[in-house]
Amino acid sequence: MPTKLIVAVLLMFALSVSVKANEFFDHSFGNFQEELELAREEGKKGVFIFFEMDDCPFCHRMKETILQEPEVIAYFHEHFKVYRFDIEGSNPVTHFDGREFDTEKEMAERQYRVRATPVMIIFDLDGEPIARFTGPTRTKEEFLLFGRFVVEGHYQEMNFNRFRRQADAS
Repeated sequence: MPTKLIVAVLLMFALSVSVKANEFFDHSFGNFQEELELAREEGKKGVFIFFEMDDCPFCHRMKETILQEPEVIAYFHEHFKVYRFDIEGSNPVTHFDGREFDTEKEMAERQYRVRATPVMIIFDLDGEPIARFTGPTRTKEEFLLFGRFVVEGHYQEMNFNRFRRQADAS
């Protein structure tokens, strides 16, 4: 009997960790035209997409650390619809403008030229990319700064590197 109890407790713990790992991302069926409409309806600033692949250690590290931070989850969910995108995926996907791609891989390569990960792109409510970050962020502060860059409208005046330097100087 104690063995079954231990197994049950371990299973519950494993499931709770798994659920927590997925808290950052909203669920998507691959129709980004619909996801964009949902972002508009919910009053979001845009759509954040985390381009990843299974064998990416940097993606894994970010998902296990920065993307687990309650402050990060709250901020990004307040301002964006948040999705993951498998750049090696074989599922069909619909672009923001309604074009259909046979696979996620095809859309990642042809539309956004993503071949290595992680790449994070924030799209405005018209489905246009307005901010791109290639590679992992070093800290949760840098990741939040990337979100602020869009939310506060700085992307209209400068690129993210300049914004980051100005933020570091102050």
